[in-house]
Amino acid sequence: MASGGTETFPDLGKNCQHRDCNRLDFLPYICDGCQQVFCSEHRSYKSHACPKSDLSRKVIVCQTCSMSIETTGYVGQDEDAILEKHHKSGNCDPTKKKKPICPGKGCKEILSISNTSTCKTCHLKVCLKHRFPSDHACSRGVSASSSSVANGGLKNFLSCFCFKNRTTEKA
Repeated sequence: MASGGTETFPDLGKNCQHRDCNRLDFLPYICDGCQQVFCSEHRSYKSHACPKSDLSRKVIVCQTCSMSIETTGYVGQDEDAILEKHHKSGNCDPTKKKKPICPGKGCKEILSISNTSTCKTCHLKVCLKHRFPSDHACSRGVSASSSSVANGGLKNFLSCFCFKNRTTEKA
């Protein structure tokens, strides 16, 4: 079988080497573990069951500068020793620390002085869009007594409105 391409351009693209695929891919991926060629669907280690991959990669995040440090090469060292080595290396720059982001679901708003609100029930700092307890899934939520008072007020309003309509129809 040809290694890929078309009749006009025989050297264009490669066939996926996954046992069930063999799709012609014009932008193939070469696995850095097993050095085989794969299509975009089978390029991950898990999808083609790469025997030479290291799937046990672990990363820790420095609290000072928000830098991610891969711990795969540091066998036998604990996280504190790795972080201390990072601090002493000179790569730890506190000015590069990432700014806080709103914890609202799906929100990526960076919190600043002018757009931050602190929830009065759970004391969580959120952006202005998520300032109400129902918008940021407040941990304490709205109290049952306040919601029942609100519902009672609504019922009173509706009953007065209905009573007024009945008296105007009779007249």
